[in-house]
Amino acid sequence: MLASSIVTGFTTGAGLIVCIGSQNAFVLRQGLMRSHTGVVASVCILSDVLLILAGISGLGFIVSHFPGIIEFVRYAGALFLGMNAVVAARRAWSSQGVLNPSSDRHHSRRQILLTSLGYTWLNPHVYLDTVFMLGSLSLHYEGTGKWQFGVGAMLASVVWFISISYGAKILLPLFRSEKAWRLLDVLIALLMGYFCLSLLLIPVN
Repeated sequence: MLASSIVTGFTTGAGLIVCIGSQNAFVLRQGLMRSHTGVVASVCILSDVLLILAGISGLGFIVSHFPGIIEFVRYAGALFLGMNAVVAARRAWSSQGVLNPSSDRHHSRRQILLTSLGYTWLNPHVYLDTVFMLGSLSLHYEGTGKWQFGVGAMLASVVWFISISYGAKILLPLFRSEKAWRLLDVLIALLMGYFCLSLLLIPVN
């Protein structure tokens, strides 16, 4: 039962985390740039742990009974993503020369920390998926089984964000040219723009 609940939690958590999203795009770019990688991975992992704990603890009712909270996060998140879409588009437009990932440190640790927090906590889908959905699924288990399910989901978050943060260096040979970096920024800009519009035009519930 122990192994079963942890494995189920792991696979469920992985299914929710491992997808093409604005947060993962940001984490991947920071991994490629080798810029404050540990900070980014730590923020994402610790945030997921807190959100999963909230869901397992039964705080998911806040999400379901107080839609105003989600609405606030929805519009704040749309603004955040829209601004980052513009930044990525400007990088793609004005990029000159071949970027050197190991030497790019123009963003301070504080800036990266705040940006990482924004990508996590200003995403309404995080609350719906991680808090409400995982919290609801954990109700299928009783006693310690519920917490073992949560541990499995947390492990999925740890494995994923460490992998995408530090495994990004495998892709570095592909990003030795200016065109590759511009293409990445174009894709990031389009992705951020899409999620921004989806938050504004498509209900999150």
